Amino acid sequence: MDKKKLVLIDGNSIAYRAFFALPLLNNDKGIHTNAVYGFTMMLMRILEDEKPTHILVAFDAGKTTFRHKTFGEYKGGRQKTPPELSEQFPFIRELLDAYGISRYELENYEADDIIGTLSLNAEKDGYEVKVISGDKDLTQLASPATTVGITRKGITDIEEYTPEHVAEKYGLTPEQIIDMKGLMGDTSDNIPGVPGVGEKTAIKLLKEFATLENLLNSIDNVTGNKLKEKLEEFKDQALMSKEFATIERQAPVEVDIEAIAYEGFTREKLVGLFKELGFHSLLDKLGEDPTVTDEPVLEDVDFIIPSEITKEIFADNNYFYVEMLDDNYHYADIIGFSVVNEKGHFYLPTEQALQSDVFKKWAEDEGKKKTVYDAKRSEVSLRRYGIHLKGANFDILMASYIINPSENIEDLAAISKRYDIHNIQSDESFYGKGAKRRVPEATKLAEHLIRKGLAMSDLKGKLEDELRNNEQYELFTDLEMPLSLILADMESCGIKVERDRLQMMGKELNERLIEIEEKVCELAGEKFNINSPKQLGVILFEKLGLHSFKKTKTGHSTSADVLEKLADDHEIIEHILLYRQLGKLQSTYIEGLLKVINPKTDKVHTRYQQTLTATGRLSSIDPNLQNIPIRLEEGRKIRQAFVPSEKGWVIFAADYSQIELRVLADIAGDEKLIQAFKEDMDIHTKTAMEVFHVEMDEVTSNMRRQAKAVNFGIVYGISDYGLSQSLGISRKEAGQFIERYLDTYPGVKEYMDDIIHSARQKGFVTTLMQRRRYLPEITARNFNIRSFAERTAMNTPIQGSAADIIKKAMIDMDEALKDKRLKTRLLLQVHDELIFEAPEDEVEILKSLVPLVMENALELKVPLKVDYAYGPTWFDAK
Repeated sequence: MDKKKLVLIDGNSIAYRAFFALPLLNNDKGIHTNAVYGFTMMLMRILEDEKPTHILVAFDAGKTTFRHKTFGEYKGGRQKTPPELSEQFPFIRELLDAYGISRYELENYEADDIIGTLSLNAEKDGYEVKVISGDKDLTQLASPATTVGITRKGITDIEEYTPEHVAEKYGLTPEQIIDMKGLMGDTSDNIPGVPGVGEKTAIKLLKEFATLENLLNSIDNVTGNKLKEKLEEFKDQALMSKEFATIERQAPVEVDIEAIAYEGFTREKLVGLFKELGFHSLLDKLGEDPTVTDEPVLEDVDFIIPSEITKEIFADNNYFYVEMLDDNYHYADIIGFSVVNEKGHFYLPTEQALQSDVFKKWAEDEGKKKTVYDAKRSEVSLRRYGIHLKGANFDILMASYIINPSENIEDLAAISKRYDIHNIQSDESFYGKGAKRRVPEATKLAEHLIRKGLAMSDLKGKLEDELRNNEQYELFTDLEMPLSLILADMESCGIKVERDRLQMMGKELNERLIEIEEKVCELAGEKFNINSPKQLGVILFEKLGLHSFKKTKTGHSTSADVLEKLADDHEIIEHILLYRQLGKLQSTYIEGLLKVINPKTDKVHTRYQQTLTATGRLSSIDPNLQNIPIRLEEGRKIRQAFVPSEKGWVIFAADYSQIELRVLADIAGDEKLIQAFKEDMDIHTKTAMEVFHVEMDEVTSNMRRQAKAVNFGIVYGISDYGLSQSLGISRKEAGQFIERYLDTYPGVKEYMDDIIHSARQKGFVTTLMQRRRYLPEITARNFNIRSFAERTAMNTPIQGSAADIIKKAMIDMDEALKDKRLKTRLLLQVHDELIFEAPEDEVEILKSLVPLVMENALELKVPLKVDYAYGPTWFDAK
C-alpha cells in the first residue's frame, strides 16, 4: 500500500504572505487579486511537489481564542487586516472549493491549533505529514513524521524544518522552540517573554537547562546578575508566554482525516473563477482558452448578393455593418458590408461597393439614416477610401456600453446573447483564432454579415427603450454619439511625429544606457548582464549581501518593488532602477512610436477606446499617447518629437486644474471645499492648513504632499493601508489622517454615506450626466466584497463626471472652432488635457476661447479652471 501523505496549510498566514509579497493587482472589475494569485501559485506548487493524498487548509475562526481569556492583549499589537486583503478571502475560499481542497476553522481556536491537532492524529495513523505556513511557531510540530515548511520572503521560497534542521539551525529540539518563545517572547503575537532576553540568550540558556521550567528552578546557577534578576522578576510572565506559544494538539477538531482525501480540482469551477479574476496566465497553465464560449445552433437566413449596386437597395432607415478582420481599423482592410432594411438583406462585396458612386452617395447622405455597430470605427475605415459616413444616428455598441459599462463587450454576438438574440455566431468562432484566423468564401461571409445586420435590427428597439427608461438617451444622443464623430476626426487627422528627432533621442538614450550599465558593473566589481534577473540577483544578494525580500524559481527576485525597498541600502540600486526606466522608454516609447508612424503622413493615428472603461474615461491605444511617462525628464522630452503638421503652426495645450476635486466639492456640497475653490486657493495647501491646524506660511512641503495624497486618495476610495503605502507612513497615522480630513470636510463624509445608501437602494450610481455604473456587490453578505463596492460607489460619480465634462468640452470646442471658422484642429485628449494644433495667428483667439469654452462645459457650484500653454512642440506646450 502506498504511503499516505497529509498536507496541512495555514490559510491566513499564506494569504498574508502572498498579499505583502506581490504588488497590488486588480482584475477588470477593480477587485484586488494579488493575495488570491499568490495563494494560487503556492497551491499549484504544493500539489505538484508534494503530491498529497489528503489535504486541508486551516483558517483562524475569529479575532478571539481561548488564549485571550487569560491574556487579553494576546496578538494585541497586530494591525487590522488591510481591506485590500480582506476582500480577497472569499475568493481564496472559493478557490479552495474549486480545487476540491477541504478547509476548516474552529470557533475559539487558531489555525495553528487545528494543524497541531490534525498532524498529531495523522502521525498516529501512519501518515507522512507536511505543514506549510509563514509562522515559525509551527516549527515546534516538526517530528520524524512531520516536516514543517516555512515560507521565507515571498511565497514560493520554503525552508523545511525537520528535527535535524531545527537542531542544526538552533541547536534545539522542536519541543524546545516553545521554551525559546517563552523566554524571548514574540512581538508579532504580543507575547512578552522576558524583557532583554533575545534569541541568542534563550538558545544558550536552553542548551544548558533544557527546559524553561528547569531554568526557572535553577536561576541561582545562571551566570550574570542582571539576567538572574530579569528571570526572577518575570518568572510568571515567562511561563505564561510559553503557554501561549504552545500549540494546542488536543483541540476539539471534528475532521475525519480520511474524509479530506484529495481527488483533484473541478475544472469548470476553476476555469470560471480564473476568468472572473483575470488570471489568464493560469488559464494557459490549465490549457484553457479564456475566450471560448458555447455557440448557438443557427437558423437559416435569406440574403441577396446584388450583381450591381443600385439606389433601390437602400432605404431611409438601414442597418449597416462594416466588417473588418483586424481591430486596428486605421490599417485593416474592409472585407465586406451588409445592409438590412425593409427592402431586403443585402451583402455588398468590398470592391464592388467602394467603387460604386451609388454606394458612396448613399453613405454620405445625411438623410439616409443608418444604425451601425461602432460608428467611429465605421467612419474612420471608410474615410481611408475617400468616403465620409453620414447619417449614422444609432450605434449599437455605444448604446450597449452606456446601458451597462461594466459588461465585457467582445462583439455583436455577445451583446445579442444578453438580449436573448441567438441567431448570430461570435467572430472568433466564425473566423477562427490566431494562426487559424481565416476569411471564408463569399457565401458564408455574406451569411455572417447578414446575421449581424438582422441582430442590429432586433437590438435597436430594446436598447432605445432601455436608454429612455434609464434617463440616458440624452447622454447617448447629445454626448457620446457626437463625440464619436469628433474622435473619428482626431484619429483620422493624427499628430505629426518627427522621426529623425525620435531616432536621435533613441541614440542618446542608448548612450545613457551604456554609461549606466558601465557604472553598475563598476559598483558591482565585475561585468555581468544587467538585463538578466538571475545574474543581477547573484550580484545584489550574494556578492553585495543585500537583503533578499523574495525568491523566484530561478533565484532572487529583482522586481521593481523589491529594488525600491533597497534604494537606501546601496548606491547601485538607483542606477539599476534608472537603467530599467530608460530601457522601457527606449523600447516602449521610442522604438514603439517609430514602428507606428504612418510612412505616408509622418503621423501617428492613435485609437480612442470610447466603450471600455467603467467610469466613461477615454483610453488610447496603438499607440497609447495618454501614458507617455513625463515624471522623468527623458520621458517628457519624447513630447518634443510631436509637432504641428503645417509650417507657421504651434501646439496649443489646455488642461483642467484639479477637475476631480472640483467635482467632489460640487457633488458633496462641502462649504469649506467650495469656498477654497471660489477663492482660488491651492487646495492641497488649504487641506494641510485645516488638517494640521496651521497657518498658510507654516505649511511645509511634506504637509502639502500628505494633504495632496489624501485629497486625491479620497477621490479613489483609498484605505488607510493604501494611503500608508503611498506616503510611507504607518497605517495608524494614515487612518488618523483620513479621520482628520473627514472631520475637516464633513460634507465629503456625508456624501460618502449618502452615495452608499443610494447605491444600496438603486443598485447603481450615476454621474452628473446620468452615466451609470451598476454595483450588484453593494448588497453582498460578505463584508469585504461589499466594502469594495462601497468604495467604487464613492469614487465613480466623481471620476465619471470629470470624464463627462471633458467629453462635453470636446463637443463644445468642436462647435466653437467651426462657428468661428478657425483652422485650429483638436488632435489629442490626454486625461484632463486637450491638445490642439493651430496657426500662430489664431493663438490670441485661442487664449480666450479655449478656457471660456472648457470652463463652461458644465455649470458646477465651484468654478472650473483651465490652464493653457503653447509652443513649437507638445513638450513646449506645458
